[in-house]
Amino acid sequence: MQFPLLGSTRLLLREITVRDADAIFAIQSDPEVMRWFGADPMQDRQQALQLIEMFANWRTQPNPGTRWGIVHRQSGVLMGTAGLFRWNRGWRNCVLGYELGRPHWGHGYMQEALQTLLDYGVDQMALNRIQAEIHPDNHASVRLVQKLGFQYEGRHRQQGYWGGKFHDLDSYSLLAQDWPAVRQASQP
Repeated sequence: MQFPLLGSTRLLLREITVRDADAIFAIQSDPEVMRWFGADPMQDRQQALQLIEMFANWRTQPNPGTRWGIVHRQSGVLMGTAGLFRWNRGWRNCVLGYELGRPHWGHGYMQEALQTLLDYGVDQMALNRIQAEIHPDNHASVRLVQKLGFQYEGRHRQQGYWGGKFHDLDSYSLLAQDWPAVRQASQP
């Protein structure tokens, strides 16, 4: 299956390759970026290579997933990643995940990237439901998914474990029936 290349006004969403290992390591070794990601910060470049291999293998799993590299069209810089994973084709749902390097925060890049992914998920993957699981203290991520039309569903107590302790995660979802109105409202 060919990797789905996606694009928006400022961004290219493409396959993550071993050439991206240094950029992935820079992003995922930053403790502030990883604070809410659900994993401890990377300690060496080899971990970045292992993560890239894991993302590539997602597409071959029974409940597949796809993780895109978020690249700035003009500079060519890989700024972060985003993906749709744990795809249950029979139930037509999946989970959304994402992270962005700190130098790129506050410019609307992740909203633009996720709008592109959500279009793809609803239109090409025929998803009915997309779920995001967010730490309750990750206020920026909560605001982001709410802008994208996700609705709060409840708290999963101690669902995550990183940084040597358990963390609650809040569940948010977007239904395909709600996406056209949200997409229309977000057009310039």
